[in-house]
Amino acid sequence: MPPTATTLEYASEAPKPLVYSRLAKHHLLDNQKPDYLRLILTAKVYEILKETPLVLATNLSAKLGNEIWLKREDLQEVFSFKIRGAYNFMASLNDEERWKGVITCSAGNHAQGVALSGSKLSIPCTIVMPRGTPSIKVRNVERLGAKVILHGIDFDEAKAECARLADVHGLVFVPPYDDPLVIAGQGTIGMEILKQLPDSDNLEGIFAAVGGGGLVAGISAYVKRIGNPRTKVFGVETVDGDAMDKSLAQGERITLPEVGPFSDGTAVRIVGSEGFRICKELLDGVVKTDNDAICAAIKDIFEETRSITEPAGALAVAGLKHYILKNNLVGAQKRFVAVISGANMNFDRLRFVAERAELGEGREALFSVDIPEKPGSFLTLHTVIHPRDVTEFIYRYNKSTAPDRAHVLVSFKVDAKKRTAEIKSLLNEFEAGGMKGYDISDNELAKSHGRYLIGGSQPVPNERIFRFEFPERPNALRNFLLGLRYDWNISLFHYRNHGADIGKVLAGIQVPPLENDEFDAFLKKLNYTYVEETENPVYKRFLHGDE
Repeated sequence: MPPTATTLEYASEAPKPLVYSRLAKHHLLDNQKPDYLRLILTAKVYEILKETPLVLATNLSAKLGNEIWLKREDLQEVFSFKIRGAYNFMASLNDEERWKGVITCSAGNHAQGVALSGSKLSIPCTIVMPRGTPSIKVRNVERLGAKVILHGIDFDEAKAECARLADVHGLVFVPPYDDPLVIAGQGTIGMEILKQLPDSDNLEGIFAAVGGGGLVAGISAYVKRIGNPRTKVFGVETVDGDAMDKSLAQGERITLPEVGPFSDGTAVRIVGSEGFRICKELLDGVVKTDNDAICAAIKDIFEETRSITEPAGALAVAGLKHYILKNNLVGAQKRFVAVISGANMNFDRLRFVAERAELGEGREALFSVDIPEKPGSFLTLHTVIHPRDVTEFIYRYNKSTAPDRAHVLVSFKVDAKKRTAEIKSLLNEFEAGGMKGYDISDNELAKSHGRYLIGGSQPVPNERIFRFEFPERPNALRNFLLGLRYDWNISLFHYRNHGADIGKVLAGIQVPPLENDEFDAFLKKLNYTYVEETENPVYKRFLHGDE
């Protein structure tokens, strides 16, 4: 089911086919396509920016057995690479366009890049944001001198108002990624990498996050012209936000029906037309990764630099690690670069990142273990786990539903390099000790909700269990409650703020079997993303008590 749009950056933008009217004739090739080498070499970004450092990630290099370098775009004045493309575009405007001003619609890094560029170029800037945009983002943009207009309950409404204002007042729209001048501005990162890296001829690959595609397109356009032909460029996407990967597979741009919001800086449902054209020709591939791996990458970067990146900022490192492991390149002594693309992290997300990082690294395992309900069973269980560090241990006696067996949720440290074999061995040891173990490290209900609710189980007649994603905005819960029939009783409800643009909710609702069709119609009308978990073994074992 498609989610209700929130403040995701250009989550539902469908760019129109490009024309190159802003480019001079000498910026076009014989085929009338942009000459990106010339555009990058003559980009105006260095009028206000200095080159960001390229640093060796010593710990990560040792762990992966390869030479890993980090391109520190998180050290830009607005903590993101977006300033490069925004400034290069705005610096190309003529006097009349500058006098009238520019407008854009963004609740993230692009807004700050446009605002800072406007302050440096004395161009009036208007930024349209949804009304639910966090106040810290609004203040940051206003601090840089831009005028903020809060409009609409979601991003689509804000974008429509942005288009209306641009038309009424004759303002130039500053695109976030789908423009040759923006792409060329981002492409200066590729130029800096080849210049800064010692012996760049031996560079194996560059990894960069993909949202609309402007960053990885710009890097590819330069590196494939100037670098060693053997040097590869990879885009990195999330498994629930893979518009570029699907588009390249189909040979045309694909619009995703929904997109995961955790990596909000890359949460784009359709990639830009120009970026796609370049990537189709030059990009060597797309690597996909998940939220746990992103959290682990944020931790890796923190341990290297003592800086905390946003999820999209760490996406390239997560993809690089996945690529090395998947292709058996640990210890290969090859040279790679990952672009750290941004560090505009909401502080309240750190709790979620810290909780998931160990799982993402493969260093923590989450288990459900059934043990005999008798004295000495805990010691037997711990003897199997010992000497591993236990990170969580949850149990509650429940005589009515499990008089002979106790259900325990436990997490502990494991060796990431030997994880598969170690878990298999543990399961066998549990079995030999009269216990039954279940690896639930990938069970989303357990990770997001179950571990906070366990403490007793209760069979509830006609109960159905759902994991919902509620938009983090006023009335999201009320809309849900108002739509419920008065006789559909809520039997369980768990919400925990994860610092994202969506709220993760676990809800139990008593629905008589004859009314299931009516309830399903209610869910469809509600239009919130959900997964039914009524058959989830963690729910049955810990919260329902029928196993």
